[in-house]
Amino acid sequence: MMRFMYLWQSSKWPHFKVDLAALQPAIAATRFSQGRAMGLATHLQLPDLVALQLQGWSDEALATAQIEGEILQLNSVRASAARRLGLADGKKNKRDARAEATLNLLQGALQNSHRALSHQTLFDWQAALFPTGRSGSQKILTGAYRTHPEPMQIVTPRMGKPDLVHYQAPASKDVKRNMELFIDWFNSSLGKQDGLVRAALAHLWFETIHPFEDGNGRIGRALVEMALAQDLQTEQRLWSLSQQIWHARSAYYEQLQSATSSANMDVTHWVQWFVACIHKAADSSWEQMQSAMHKTRFWAGLREHHSSLTPSQNKAINKLYDAGPDGFSGGLSTEKYVNLCGVSRATAYRELTALLEAGLLVQTGTGRGTRYQLHPSPILGLTL
Repeated sequence: MMRFMYLWQSSKWPHFKVDLAALQPAIAATRFSQGRAMGLATHLQLPDLVALQLQGWSDEALATAQIEGEILQLNSVRASAARRLGLADGKKNKRDARAEATLNLLQGALQNSHRALSHQTLFDWQAALFPTGRSGSQKILTGAYRTHPEPMQIVTPRMGKPDLVHYQAPASKDVKRNMELFIDWFNSSLGKQDGLVRAALAHLWFETIHPFEDGNGRIGRALVEMALAQDLQTEQRLWSLSQQIWHARSAYYEQLQSATSSANMDVTHWVQWFVACIHKAADSSWEQMQSAMHKTRFWAGLREHHSSLTPSQNKAINKLYDAGPDGFSGGLSTEKYVNLCGVSRATAYRELTALLEAGLLVQTGTGRGTRYQLHPSPILGLTL
């Protein structure tokens, strides 16, 4: 008899056990956060909403790649995301194949949320991640489940010692059968199981099978995106779960390893942790929206009461606003104003003096130590 080590070796596999009563407080709190963020999004002005979505796409793509050790260029990711949102800025930058592949996967997850999941959909996603048929310099099987006879293991290499095995997935010969069970459950559970619990189980189940030679982590998180879009009945991306997972990546790996080793199939702790991640992601989005609305009010007040500001004055004020109450490092000096705005020292002195006299800035220090910061004026809607 095989000694039990992993979830899939249990005689009860794949019948997960979840204590729904214990999960209710976490589910209720997360539902509140999701609803609060989605409600606030309806009050955003269109430019702010587009900016939020652009940030969400970019954060998700960068983070889901980072979790797998792949670093994408921010400019390439933002350009690719901008093109998908129909923004002109996205047409200026040269396309990056890796950024495009990651965004294709994320876009596919949302666009397919109203369709049943299929083997072919997953094949297409995985093939899109590796358009050259290679992962780095290594040739891999794409557009199909793995077939290699060697064990599929997650390991940490050790110098002069055998690799440390963290997890071993089902044998390749058992992948197709396991994936058929998974896909049947994914499609039939929609609307019958709490959407947050379903998303958490989908990720764990898929990662337990680890059906592809590479790309399993990114596809598993894309499945979560699909499940959440189905649950909320929207293709709109308002927050980045992968970014939250990236920030808590050590705990993510620990939770996955613990859950895939659950002898009695009870994965309540995993679901609770995962739902909490969704909660934090929604809260982060709500805070971003609050900041965006606050900034919109700030600029509306500024234009109403100080309509004659020069472009360089506006640029400096924007820099100070974005730096927040503590200001940016070293404070704003005349020299920094010159470098930031590209004006002469005489112009910088004149414009800073005008901002000071208008009550938009406050001054600290004297002589070479003179620094400026934004005035916490209620007229501008700014609270420092």
